[in-house]
Amino acid sequence: MNLDELISTQDICLNYKVEHTFIHSLRESGLIEIITLKEKDYVHCDRISEFERFRRLHYELDINLEGLEAITNLLERLEQLHQENQRLKNRLEMYE
Repeated sequence: MNLDELISTQDICLNYKVEHTFIHSLRESGLIEIITLKEKDYVHCDRISEFERFRRLHYELDINLEGLEAITNLLERLEQLHQENQRLKNRLEMYE
């Protein structure tokens, strides 16, 4: 993994003004993946948008960790249903 694609959790805390415990709570709940290299924690740059969403929901809307987990599960389920709906539409078009 290229170090240029990683952002340290320390930098994230400084830039987004969040506590380090918030990031580790997200990790413990499985909402975000943290990569540890040379005893330093990093988040992949592709996952920053997810982190930003969690930060907004938590700090601006005051949604707790359990709520973040529920919202994430519902959004994932919604995406699965959307994909299934699209597949069914495609199959239906074959018979028309």
